[in-house]
Amino acid sequence: MNKLRFSLLLGLLAVALFAVEPAVVALQEPAASNPPSAGQPPDQDANAAPPSAMQSSDQRTFMGKIAKSGGKYVLKDSAHKMTYALDDQEKAKDFEGKSVKVTGMLDAQRNTIRVAVIEPGS
Repeated sequence: MNKLRFSLLLGLLAVALFAVEPAVVALQEPAASNPPSAGQPPDQDANAAPPSAMQSSDQRTFMGKIAKSGGKYVLKDSAHKMTYALDDQEKAKDFEGKSVKVTGMLDAQRNTIRVAVIEPGS
């Protein structure tokens, strides 16, 4: 009797999987295959932060010291007890261990400064 129940259960499971498979495949299709209709903006770059993630469109100034953390350069702001990731590692490397003024936009969701300028701090 148990073998019969097990066989029926496996059969039902197989039927359920075949019924669900087309829906799963449809969900996995890339967005590029469905072009936006007229009046809809095209998809944004996948690496770009959503507009809501940006604190503001205006640049801000951050003061602190450039340090390495986890193999990447960061800005350590001891006055506010904050550490920010920096998106431009090339600009940051020349200032390692130095006090700086970083001008850029804060991506608050990722706690990353999109660096415009790094200059020596005062």
